[in-house]
Amino acid sequence: MATLTISNVDPNLKETLRIRAARHGRSMEAELRVILSDALRSDREEPEDLFTAIRRHVDPVGGVELSPSELGIPRDPPTFE
Repeated sequence: MATLTISNVDPNLKETLRIRAARHGRSMEAELRVILSDALRSDREEPEDLFTAIRRHVDPVGGVELSPSELGIPRDPPTFE
C-alpha cells in the first residue's frame, strides 16, 4: 500500500477528525481511509435514486414496515349533474 503525508492541517480540523474517528471506533488514519474511499467512490458511481438512499439509511436499523391504508372501502366518485 502507498503512504500519503498531509501537511499544514488546521488544528481544528484535526481535532474534528479525532472525535469522528473515536465515535466510529477507528484510528484517525483508518477514519481518513474511509472518508477518502467514500469521497472517491461517489465520484465514480452514478448518483443513487431516492429509494436506494433511504433504504441505505434504514436497513441497518431493521428497516421500516408500513401497513396498508386504513381508509376502508373507497366511495363512489361524486356526480355533478
